This record gives sequence, C-alpha cells and structure tokens, in this order.
Amino acid sequence: MLITNATLPDGRTGIDLLVQQQHITAVGPQLGAPEGTEVIDARGWLLAPPFVDAHFHMDATLSHGLPRVNASGTLLEGIALWGELKPLLTQEALVERALRYCDWAVAQGLLAIRSHVDVCDDRLLAVEALLQVKRQVAPYLQLQLVAFPQDGLLRSPDAMAKLQRALDMGVDVVGGIPHFERTMAEGAESVRLLCELAAERGLPVDMHCDESDDPLSRHIETLAFQAQRLGLHGRCTGSHLTSMHSMDNYYVSKLLPLMAEAGVNAVANPLINITLQGRHDHYPKRRGMTRVPELMAAGITVGFGHDCVLDPWYAFGSGDMLEVAAMGLHVAQMTSLQGQRQCFDAVTVNNARILGLQGYGLEPGCRADFVLLQARSPAEALRLRAARLLVVGQGRVLARAPERCVALDLPGRPATVDFTLP
Repeated sequence: MLITNATLPDGRTGIDLLVQQQHITAVGPQLGAPEGTEVIDARGWLLAPPFVDAHFHMDATLSHGLPRVNASGTLLEGIALWGELKPLLTQEALVERALRYCDWAVAQGLLAIRSHVDVCDDRLLAVEALLQVKRQVAPYLQLQLVAFPQDGLLRSPDAMAKLQRALDMGVDVVGGIPHFERTMAEGAESVRLLCELAAERGLPVDMHCDESDDPLSRHIETLAFQAQRLGLHGRCTGSHLTSMHSMDNYYVSKLLPLMAEAGVNAVANPLINITLQGRHDHYPKRRGMTRVPELMAAGITVGFGHDCVLDPWYAFGSGDMLEVAAMGLHVAQMTSLQGQRQCFDAVTVNNARILGLQGYGLEPGCRADFVLLQARSPAEALRLRAARLLVVGQGRVLARAPERCVALDLPGRPATVDFTLP
C-alpha cells in the first residue's frame, strides 16, 4: 500500500507513506512503489497514528439500563449498580457487548485500548470474557487488560487472591482503587501491596487514584513513593486524580515534582470526570478534572481516556477519542495552538507511551497502523470531530467512510459545502 499526498500531524504536507509486510518502510515526498502496490490518494488530508484509549471499562460497556438507570448520576450509585448487575452477567453477553464496542472503536480509528476488568467476582466471568475478546480482536486491535479490584483490595473478601488468579490467567496490568478502601490507611496499604506485587511479577501498575472531590484523598503521593521505592519508574499510572482539582496549591507544588521524579504517568477522563464529580456541590460547582496543563508542564506524561460508554456511570459515548480530547481541551482551557496539539497528543502518542506500545507512530519500521482524517491539522480534527476516511491496521484497510459534505440549494451559493476551511 502507498498513501500519497498526506498531511502529517507535525505540519508536513505532500508526504507519501509506503507500507510493506504490515510495516511502514518509507515516509517522504514522491515515493515510488513496487508494481502492483495499492495506491491511495490522501488528497492532502491529515494522516495520523491511530487513536489510543488509556482508560476504559469494557466489561461494563453497553450495559446502560441494566438492571436500572443511575438516577443520581453519582460515582457511588454507579458502583452500586454494577454490584447489582454482576450476579446477572453471562460470559456470552459480556463478549457480545465488548466485541460490538470494539467494532465501534475500529470505525473511529481507535486501535489500542487499556481496559480495566473487575476481579471482585468469584467466577471471574468478566476476566474470562475479555481474555477471549482480546484473543479475538488481536489481528486488528491491541487490547490491554488491568486486574481491577472494583470493590477494594482490602475491603472485598479474597480480592488479592482473585486479582492474582486474573494475572495468572493472562491479565497484563495490576490495578487498584485505594480511595474506595475503608480508611486512608488501608488505601495506602493497598497501594503498597499492589506495587510490590507488580514489582515481583514485572508488570505495570494502573490505579484509579483519588477519584473524589475530597482534597485530602492523596493516594497519588503514595503511588509516587512506592514507584520510587520499588524502581517502577515509567511503569506506574495514576488514573482520574480528580481530587487534585480541589487540592491546596502549595501541596500540589510539592506533589508534581514527586510524580515526575518517580516517572508516574497520569490519565484524565474528561467526559466522565466532569460528569461524576461535583455532585455534592451547589454553587460554585467543581468540575473535577485533574490539573492537566500543570501535570504536562511538570514533564509528566498525561493521557486522556474515554472511561465509560453506555454503562452504569455514563449514558453517552461512541468510542470517539476526538470527542474526549475536545472535552479535555475545553475543561482544561487548553485553547492555545500548543494546548490543542497537546490534547491531540493525549489521545495518540501520550497514550501509546503509557501503554508501552511497540512500533507505534508514522516512522519507517513502525507498525502500519494509521487513520486518515478529513482535516488539515490536529486542531481542525478536534474542531470538526473529523470523519475517519480510512482506518488501516497492520497494513490492511479496516474501515472506510466517505468525505463529509452538505448539499445546498441556495440561490447564488455553491452546490456543496465541505466542513473544512480553505
């Protein structure tokens, strides 16, 4: 395959990209290609590496309304609802919903997902189901699984044993939820135990950390300490970090360098964080998303996750990571050109770094995974939620869509109008 006349995220235009044997072999202007190569004219549209979601819950996706709808819209009612649903789950339904979501993801150019999977169930049905899904989608989507003790490592009976069983079955990452333990002390102890387990097994760590409006929920500090103590630099991620939105500024000025020194990554979930947080506030009402620009300025790798789609916590979503990035841009007030590009990176290259993806990018030697967007720049892609004209995985076309335009019948006006600026 030869893609011609593409625009790249770094601003280069008129660029060709040659694919051979599932890898990118050349990038540059006016490339030649062997006879018989499929040639696709990008027509100047934006060719980007695929979208990556660093935080999702695929075991719960598309279960909205089962067994009932979250009336209060709170995090805690969502957790309670999921607890009601767990005994009713079947492996077949879990697999079917997850595969349907993976189809949505691929159509949106989303080719790598890190999904947390609840291990606080004696049957480990969700673990078995998502391991099956992981094998099934491997030819076209990289699915990474996190062993997630939704009900608390120390709060839920035998959660550690079940989490270890999940890792033995092939789950990739050690998860946790320290702020959901009974006390701050038990939360800190859960972080220690889980980080030691990850160090012992040579695995990454990705914890739901401080998903709370409580400014005294400070388990991210403990995670940074344990990462430093155990040499887990670059392998630990704190997800959500919404309490940081409410923390004292002086304390945050101490916390950010600690995270940077320990190489701890951060994942914000803009759509969900601003929906679930601040529910106990009247006015002014906190929005809850963590301090994305400040984290980035401190040298911390920050990604954005979708977190939920049509589940007990969120009644919306479609797997569109441009929607996630655009919401992050608005809430974090990252409206400068640099900020817009940083938000695009937060759903592409930053998330790929957090997941440790090998061969990700648009350079020779990388996997032939990319998406052609109907936009001329990352900023325009965000503004327009650009159409995914072409999605390619391992050198194979996985999805196509027509260019978006509107037919008009107005006197003295053009017959069609596209959605891009000249």
